[in-house]
Amino acid sequence: MATLSKPSNSVEELTNSLTGELANFSGDKLVNFIDGREFAPLSGNYFPTEDPAIGKPYLQVPDSDEQDLNLAVQAARRAFPAWRNTPAEDRARLLDRIADLIEQHFEEFVRAECVDTGKPLWLCRTTDIPRTIANLRTFADGARTFSGEVFTKSATRGYTLRQPIGVVATISPWNLPLLLFTWKLAPALAAGNCVIAKPSEVTPLTATMFARVAAMAGVPPGVLNVLHGRGAKIGAAITRHPDIAAISFTGGTATGTEIYSTAARQLKKVSLELGGKNPTIIFDDADFDAAVDGAARAAFTNQGQICLCGSRILVHAPLYQKFREALIARTAEIQIGDPLDETTRYAATVSRPHMEKILSYIDLAQQEGGAVLIGGHRATLEGRCRNGYFIQPTLLEGLSANCRTNQEEIFGPVAALLPFATEAEALSIANSTTYGLSASVWTKDAARAERISAHLESGTVWINCWNVRDLDMPFGGMKKSGIGREGKRRAMEFFTEERSVIAPTSN
Repeated sequence: MATLSKPSNSVEELTNSLTGELANFSGDKLVNFIDGREFAPLSGNYFPTEDPAIGKPYLQVPDSDEQDLNLAVQAARRAFPAWRNTPAEDRARLLDRIADLIEQHFEEFVRAECVDTGKPLWLCRTTDIPRTIANLRTFADGARTFSGEVFTKSATRGYTLRQPIGVVATISPWNLPLLLFTWKLAPALAAGNCVIAKPSEVTPLTATMFARVAAMAGVPPGVLNVLHGRGAKIGAAITRHPDIAAISFTGGTATGTEIYSTAARQLKKVSLELGGKNPTIIFDDADFDAAVDGAARAAFTNQGQICLCGSRILVHAPLYQKFREALIARTAEIQIGDPLDETTRYAATVSRPHMEKILSYIDLAQQEGGAVLIGGHRATLEGRCRNGYFIQPTLLEGLSANCRTNQEEIFGPVAALLPFATEAEALSIANSTTYGLSASVWTKDAARAERISAHLESGTVWINCWNVRDLDMPFGGMKKSGIGREGKRRAMEFFTEERSVIAPTSN
């Protein structure tokens, strides 16, 4: 195993020693990954992260600072010329090789993600780790197929070159840790950039495992560097570092706004995927059972901790009472359990502070005149999870569309029911927030679905489904939900600079 008190094993030594022990760390202290080696934080400082299902610390996280960042940036700058000139097919092959290795260590990644986040094994096994693999393969294909454009006029012939930027940074959140970590770094690597990747300090484990797998796959030293630490410290240092030319961030709108402000002063490229307050719109001609199931999944998947979750459920007035009762019954069927239990479908929220934030919003909703239809409290389990951070799935009603509960992102298992009378009213309510990330519309009327979709202020609109993803399609938000778009070609474009080359045509 790697020694944690000093720079540790080389890539070759890591490759020979890590199989079967990807999640094992000396003294339960995580490491940074810089220049192809594992490093303890140069300050020697750590802080704890908790297993949210049991409410106890289980890992020490490097409290990285600017000296760690400078070391990583220097390594990335050294590595960039060779990586930029590496054939796209070779970069693609490395991404595929990383995906192969994650598949080989699939259950290790599943269990690590489960423990780190408190989400169920089932969800890690069906969503987080499979999508991680899909991200890598999508951008491996992107490396092979991405190219510029050709322009031909009578007097000129022109074309564009898409070339990597250099040293770039990715900052990813805690709710889908490895999924969103790779969603950002895979296109950056595929395009030929060297990456400083900062995972969330709340859920750092699988990013460290990924760095080990990248070393095993043969990613050259300095091409991928993983730094742990607090967002306000190492994240802020990354944002203002003069040698980092672009930043891709997913997280809260307040943090994204600060990153945007800092980056603007240095003219850095930024891509921001931020918060959401997404509507689920149910018309009275919808497939009733599918709509009930869809609304429940949109509200409570991953304990409501997905930026795409539908936390405002807008129901056509003629259907409201029937739908209300069915959704309450559907919510009552959700069983809260130990995330390590194979039968559990709903488990813990990610941390004590986040649990307390969610509960404070439930209190606020009642202060604002709302009624709790079901849930509304912290859930207490028996056995090993008796001190875990569990919240009952919660439905609210009786709130105005403009109250704080229906305007601010809660990011938890809390959804409010709101009736509407007409299409126009549904659109007015749906578009009333400062967010515009996603929406889902449930109706059998195709023309209505197209009308509504055209007028919703949302970057993604699902019709009679929720969270169905095509990784080739653009993804991002409007208004305070973000700037820019991700997805295969859009992400490759973000991580490259475009150069136009023009020459006269021969007579």
